[in-house]
Amino acid sequence: MSSNGKSAKREIKFTKLFINGEFVDSISGNTFETIDPATEEVLATVAEGREEDVDLAVKAAREAFDNGPWPRMSGEARRKILLKFADIIDENADELATLEVIDGGKLFGPVRYFEVPISSETFRYFAGAADKIRGATLKMSSSIQAYTLREPIGVVGHIIPWNGPAYMFATKVAPALAAGCTMVVKPAEQTPLTVLFFAHLSKLAGIPDGVINVVNGYGKTAGAAVSSHMDIDAVTFTGSTEVGRLVMQAAATSNLKPVSLELGGKNPIIIFDDADLDKAAEFATFGNLTNKGEMCVSGSRVFVQEGVHDAFVKKLEVMVKHWATGDPFDLATRHGPQNNKQQYEKVLSLIEQGKKEGATVVTGGKPFGTKGFYIEPTLFTNVTDEMTIAKEEIFGPVISILKFKTAEEVIKRANATKYGLASGVMTKNIDVANTVSRSLRAGAVWINCYLALDRDAPHGGYKMSGFGREQGLEALDHYLQIKTVATPIYNSPWL
Repeated sequence: MSSNGKSAKREIKFTKLFINGEFVDSISGNTFETIDPATEEVLATVAEGREEDVDLAVKAAREAFDNGPWPRMSGEARRKILLKFADIIDENADELATLEVIDGGKLFGPVRYFEVPISSETFRYFAGAADKIRGATLKMSSSIQAYTLREPIGVVGHIIPWNGPAYMFATKVAPALAAGCTMVVKPAEQTPLTVLFFAHLSKLAGIPDGVINVVNGYGKTAGAAVSSHMDIDAVTFTGSTEVGRLVMQAAATSNLKPVSLELGGKNPIIIFDDADLDKAAEFATFGNLTNKGEMCVSGSRVFVQEGVHDAFVKKLEVMVKHWATGDPFDLATRHGPQNNKQQYEKVLSLIEQGKKEGATVVTGGKPFGTKGFYIEPTLFTNVTDEMTIAKEEIFGPVISILKFKTAEEVIKRANATKYGLASGVMTKNIDVANTVSRSLRAGAVWINCYLALDRDAPHGGYKMSGFGREQGLEALDHYLQIKTVATPIYNSPWL
């Protein structure tokens, strides 16, 4: 599809559940609508899975794990299929990008030329790991020899967020497949279409039936069923801290399955007096307004040292004002609609709260246009640590500027949050950069850059931003178990 195509008249190919290699209706026959956030028009009616559908999907995944070929394949064989999957993703990049745009309000250009290629490269990255999973030989203290095996954990439940379905599907599914696991994927009810298309592509790639299953549905029904199912061996969730707590509780009260959580963030970007202000303004804009601010790593608390505060705000204001809002299929557009009406209303409410509490709107702060869930990119100054917009994750296009004096002060203030996902430090002083990066309690510290995410870099949070790591070879740890095998050695002359 061309970059200027329109969404509402498109034919949506896959709207059912994907269980044991087939697209099927839900047992109840219930459905729900998925909405184009740019037009507020209904895109498709999608099958709504519930507990009984999750149970069928888990049974298919369990059969595929216990008796199917996937966990028993050589790593080399899994690698070849994952590489084919990556190639098929590239061949269908236009369709995947279009689905991301119409179902989630994302921008065609960045998705088509950045996020979808990252997704396919993530499958290639973990394909390379599939034949390199190995254990260790142990030097025991008695007349015993031992070694460890790293084995797939079993059936995994993946709960995918709505702000980046393609990227998050690859992030979770690729390492689980490389490890030899089977799985049930629950996409967000706001954005099921991309994940269903991935399911179709997985079959074309030769992934056996039952290895990947997709159950659309709501978090309180389908998501809860995945989290609590006794025959799911591990679960991963990306989303809000509040829902992450529910996922963890469900896992604990069922079969004590391990959980990996990538949750919210209220991330600081710290700009010192000696920083390159043009670059700092660029990174602050990019780090907050990319994907309309719907990022857990959004750097929404921008701390600026008092000596450059006013000059920095002027530069940032220009950039925010020129962050073009419009049609997501127009390659000149930088800013699209919020993902859904609920999020749109939440962001506008928090903007109003910021105004009431005394923050100053430099630019933006209002709905944009007469159709779609658009909000103007918004810049606040005179923000203090106690304000709601400085404490709560907004998940929208809102930047808050906070002034500081010393490194010691800003370290304390930056850490004074329940979250700890990401952070940025802008300075030319290597001593300051080293001191601050070691002092910040966050899973990522980006020095003189921002959003430096990569498939080789482990990503995850401290504190209430969750635990476990995605991306990097560390991601495999959640999908593997370690087994120790020991045998006696008799009459050994070395003992």
